[in-house]
Formats: sequence, structure tokens, C-alpha cells
Amino acid sequence: MDSLFTTNNDKLYALGFRFGKRSVHTSRTMMLAELTTLLAASSPSSTKDEYFQRIIDDNFLGKSTLTTRRLTAKRLTDLYSLDSGVCLFRALRHFWFLDEQARPILALIAALARDTLLRVSVEIILSAEHGGQLTSATTAAFLDAAWPDRFSRATITSLAQNINSTWTQAGYLSGKVRKHRIQPVITPTTVTYALFLAYLEGARAQRLFDSFWVRVLDLSKVKIHDLAIAASHRGWLDYRRVGEVIDIRFPDLLTSQEEELLREQT
Repeated sequence: MDSLFTTNNDKLYALGFRFGKRSVHTSRTMMLAELTTLLAASSPSSTKDEYFQRIIDDNFLGKSTLTTRRLTAKRLTDLYSLDSGVCLFRALRHFWFLDEQARPILALIAALARDTLLRVSVEIILSAEHGGQLTSATTAAFLDAAWPDRFSRATITSLAQNINSTWTQAGYLSGKVRKHRIQPVITPTTVTYALFLAYLEGARAQRLFDSFWVRVLDLSKVKIHDLAIAASHRGWLDYRRVGEVIDIRFPDLLTSQEEELLREQT
């Protein structure tokens, strides 16, 4: 496994990535409905404290108890940070308001960056044949093999169900009980965010298109390049290609401190 699974890289952590053994998916999904409601009830400039106020004090998410509201705020923070000072979330929020159709996969990519167990599940999702069935039992067996003797049977069952639900919310699976693999909707926005996370990880040029984040999109490289060019026409990234030499930049998405951090990283 690569560093995104095994190494607690301080620079990646500072940019918003998370590592370690804890996972929101032992008890929750990626919480797409809650994130959608929260961002709709907030301004693009909302602070972390303001998000917490919406969740806990104002109860915008309609939770029945104070304990549940606090736990919801904690889980959403674990998955997305909810902090505009964190590069990964700031970019998520930026693209969120540009493309409603892209939101499920934008949320998925952000959650993948911050939940190790969800990252592990990418392999079983991408290897599933389109139209084929993927049961919670199959996912549970895969996770149990990846992390032997780590979870109780009850926990691994709940984890598998929640992970399959997340992939359903993102558009990779369909069905309630019997889930089948389908092709997700990929837009120029989701391609830009995936390339941006690869850029944060340290990939440059062609390596951006070979990255874990782009592979998650489950499209051919030709289609990914086409969508990246479309994103460039909209001003979301700079795409330059001369023969086989590719240069991708992300104007206005990075602070000066983050740019310096990335220079040190590369």
C-alpha cells in the first residue's frame, strides 16, 4: 500500500488528509445528506464555529438530542474538517457551489482523503464488474482480509454496510438491499478536485493522471484528459500540453503558505 494508507505524513495532514485506524464508517456513512443540508444552510465563507452553531445550537440537521447533534458535528468534522483554513475542505466547498451534479463524488473524494478504511474499500469497488452484484458480506470479507482480527463480527458487518451505502450515495452502486455496480457520473468539476488532491499529494505532470485519486473516477485516461480540458476552459485549472509533456496548475486554490509547503514537499 502507498503512503496514503500507511504513513502519517505531516505535510499531507496539514493540507487536510487524515491517517490512522479510526473510521467514521464503523458507525456512519459519508453523511452526504447532512453535508448537503449544512452547506446549503451556510454561506461560502462560514467558519468552523459557525458550522458547529448550525449543527448544535440551531439544529439545522434536525437531530433529536443534544448528544446526537454534538456527535454529528464530530463525525462531519472527521470526514470533511469543516474548517476553511484546511485546504482540502476549502477546495471542496469551492467546487461544491459550482456544480450540484458533482457533489456526491466531491464528498466521496474528500471522505476518502480522511478515512483510511474507506480508502481500502476502493479496490473492491473498482474491481467489481459493472452490472455485477456486490453484497455487504463480500465487502465485509474483503475488509476482514485487509485488516485481519481487528474488528468484531458485528463491527465488520456494520462497517461493510456503511461503506456500501457510501458508495451508493456516490453513484457507484445502485439498489437498497441488493446492490449492483454502476458507472458514476463524472464531471469536469470532479476531475479537477481529484487532480487537485493528487497535486497536494505531490504528483505532477503525467503522474497526476496515474494517481489514486484519478483512478477512483473509473474513467479512461482519454476521457479524464477531455474533462480536464473542459475544466481548463472554465478556468478551474490550467491545462497545458505539448506532445507528451503535461503541466497542470490550480490558480487561486492555494494560499501562499500552502504553496510553500508543496514546494518543500516536491
